[in-house]
Amino acid sequence: MFKIKKQMLGLYLSLIFGNLSLTGAWVAILAARGYNLVEIGIAETVFHITSLLFEIPSGVFADIFGRKKMLIVSSVMRFTGNIVMICSRNFCTVCLSMAFQALSYNFASGSNDALAYDSLKEVQLERCFEKYASNQLIIYAVCGGLSTLCVGLSLSLGYKTAYGIDVIFSIVTGFILLSLHEIYGKEKANGKSIWNNLYECFKESLRFIKNSKAVMCLMLCNALIGAAATLLLFFLQAKLPKSGIPERWLGTSLMFMELGGIVGSKLILKLKNLKYKNVFLITIFLVFVGYLAEHSSIYLIMIFGGFLSALADDALQVRTNAKIQDMIPSEQRATLTSVESFLFSSVMIVLSPLAGVIFSKW
Repeated sequence: MFKIKKQMLGLYLSLIFGNLSLTGAWVAILAARGYNLVEIGIAETVFHITSLLFEIPSGVFADIFGRKKMLIVSSVMRFTGNIVMICSRNFCTVCLSMAFQALSYNFASGSNDALAYDSLKEVQLERCFEKYASNQLIIYAVCGGLSTLCVGLSLSLGYKTAYGIDVIFSIVTGFILLSLHEIYGKEKANGKSIWNNLYECFKESLRFIKNSKAVMCLMLCNALIGAAATLLLFFLQAKLPKSGIPERWLGTSLMFMELGGIVGSKLILKLKNLKYKNVFLITIFLVFVGYLAEHSSIYLIMIFGGFLSALADDALQVRTNAKIQDMIPSEQRATLTSVESFLFSSVMIVLSPLAGVIFSKW
């Protein structure tokens, strides 16, 4: 029996170093390099097209070859994407770097949750997964907040140095992941060929999706809200400087908005009796308030709107993630978890360039 505390500590450390970055405010970095909002929107679209193509296959690979192995592949993809960005000389190489970053996201998205949930399940602690999901989002928010807080430092150091530091973080993450215990699905020992296992895992996942409309509805609702909140926060990075906010406050303001996610992910743990439908309706309202605040062009109101949007998005994400994990089988856990990211990318592909054009005119 492996040590669950050591396993969870390793997962938490891999999340921390996997998300520590000086380049989280990549919109601001690309804008400083001279790229306009339309080009930035296209770069975001490249990220999500890549994610769309590889999200579900990466989940299938995780269920067949192992979640730990795919997390290591994720670190390799991040390393490669950072190197490409350092060497980038034009918009095409910027987009190539975004594609590698998307692959890093793909191979981590389903694998991390699947490894965490099944690790807890192996010692009958599945009930603790919602807390893990909450802590996971807190790590994302803190790391994202630190990244945006350092936007001034990143711009002063230059994008090459900033991405070079991210290379170091990706290497550290890889070494941490090597220490994790792998959790294998039953298909590992069935004696069938790799291709047969891949095909059967994908087929069983499709059958589950077809027969479980409730899971698909949860995933789609979460993806729509997540896309709306994510785009608002992305473009506030570019719009806040135009609102008259002092430059020295920009990083702090972006971090404050990220902290909304921490509040939301912890608050939802206190509201266990609040029905999912009510959580969803409250989330819609708060994200809508965030967009109204963005229209005000008053930077204090814009910042508060971004905070509320992040709060609502992460609260819904924690509740949805825990609810879905309880509804899906272990053998296809990474694959089916990846479907949610697939839906998110599908929505973002449509909304990213459209939002880039709209926000550039406001």
